[in-house]
Parts: sequence; C-alpha cells; structure tokens
Amino acid sequence: MQYKLLGKSGLRVSELCLGTMTFGEDWGWGSSKEESQRIYQVFREAGGNFIDTANIYTNGTSEEFLGEFIASEREAVVLATKYTNGFGDNNPNGGGNQRKNMVQSVEASLKRLNTDYIDVLWLHAWDFMTPPEEVMRAFDDLVRAGKVLYIGISDAPAWVVSQCNTLAELRGWTQFIGLQIEYSLIQRTPERELLPMAHTLDIGVTAWSPLASGWLTGKYTKANVEEERRLDNEMMKDFVNQSDRNLSIAKEVDKVAEEIGKSSSQVALSWLLNKGVIPIIGARKVSHIESPRYLSEANGGHNPDTSIHIVLLRY
Repeated sequence: MQYKLLGKSGLRVSELCLGTMTFGEDWGWGSSKEESQRIYQVFREAGGNFIDTANIYTNGTSEEFLGEFIASEREAVVLATKYTNGFGDNNPNGGGNQRKNMVQSVEASLKRLNTDYIDVLWLHAWDFMTPPEEVMRAFDDLVRAGKVLYIGISDAPAWVVSQCNTLAELRGWTQFIGLQIEYSLIQRTPERELLPMAHTLDIGVTAWSPLASGWLTGKYTKANVEEERRLDNEMMKDFVNQSDRNLSIAKEVDKVAEEIGKSSSQVALSWLLNKGVIPIIGARKVSHIESPRYLSEANGGHNPDTSIHIVLLRY
C-alpha cells in the first residue's frame, strides 16, 4: 500500500479509502457484522488505514460496527465520518449544516464509534441555507475542542468550497483539507471546476462511486460474469443509470483491461490514482475486495503467500 498526504496537511492516508456504507443490513442490503469485519480486516491487512463512514449509513449501524472493529487499533486508523443528513425523525434541526446539527451529529457519532475524536469530519452536502461563517466557525470550535482533527466537504459547488476556505484563512479558522466527489471514467463533471479548484487550493480529493455503480467492473458488459456479481437487490438498482453512454465507456475500459491483462476495475481505479485522487472502495462480501476488483496477490518483492497489495497500473 502506498500513502499520501491529504491536502495541505501532514495527515498520511492510504491511496485507497474503504467506504463502509455497506456495513449493516438495516437498509435491506449490505453486509452482516461478521462479513463487515472480514472486509475491514482484509483492507487493514493490505495496509489500508483510511476508513470512510457517515452518521446515517445503515441508520448508524456502520459507525457502531466500526467502533468495535477499530477499538484495538484506534491510533493506526484514519477515521472519517460525515454530518448533514438526518434520520427522518421530524426534527427541524435534525439535518442541515447549522451548528446545532453539527454538534448533535458529532456527539452521537462519537458514541456510536466509541472514540474520543474523529480524524476527518466531512460536511456531507451543502444545504444552501446556513451561512458559511456559521459552518466554518462551528468546525473550528470542534477542532479546538479536540473532538475533530481535520475537516472536509462533500458534494458542494466549487464556489462554496472556495468561499469557505478563503473565509477560514482570513479568520484564522480551520480549513477544509479534503473534498469528496462523485468521480469516475463515467462521471467526469468535476473536471470542469471542482478539480481545478482543489488543485489550486491544495485540497485532497476522494472519489465516491469510482466504479460507477458497477459499470466499470465489467458486470454489465461481459456475458460470462457470474449472476452473483450482478445487482441482486431492487434497492441497489436505483443507483444504476442504464444508458448507452455508460455502456460504451464500460466496453472501452474492458478492452484496455484485456489488452494489459488486468481487470476492468483495476483499470478504472488506476485512472483515478494516476490523477492523484483517492478512490473510496466498497464491498458487500469479502470476496469482492479480495478479488482483482480491488486487491491482488502481492508481487514485486513481496511474498504472494503472506501479503496483499493494491495493484497500481501505470499506463
């Protein structure tokens, strides 16, 4: 596993981040506690230290599971969670970017995660209501209190991120060091404004859905892919955009993969890695993360019988 600094910080994170939205079966799909722990362990054994969750993932179960998994190695893990979205309990302040929801969410996450601090707290989505001054000052207060070490922002326009960080810089407050976006060979909209902004402001970029809801794994383009790897849950099908454009891009990725003897997933992830982006990978079964989809047997000086590493294609 290779490591890099997250934005303009000294925080060292693995080049792949483990997304844990699948940890828990509360939403009708996902992984059991035992399977989630195996997925976590395989990622950690591969050298991964960057873990991503959110307060609402599987109704809080994801955080609860992680709290148990990381208990014996808390200092070795870079734990990131998010706030913004609520649990639908009709509380008018149970969601949003305001200070009240931020503090409430962090306190609840700390309890579920069974930890005293959060390494990276992400703002999950911009609400277009809360003043940026309130958001950034509230973040800074949590950092000064030691409950949060670093902050990041997800799913927000480039002008919002720029405004918030400029304001924080002028006021001497904590700035965003991370940006989380949907980015893949199929979803390249961030290249217009978000990525140039992040490069200019030295903000680290993490990509959710790096395999475009499975399009870039080959499971929609290859006739011989086993049925188990296809989306087998009606809820998950809502995440897949069935379009001719997606199909044509996926087929091109398959061609490249075949030419170089790698999997389609490895090609798609390598494309992001070569752009300096950290893919957020997820799995419902440990076999998914152990397979060539993400991880492969070690080579290049490592013992393939005892270790696993991330295949980084350089082409």
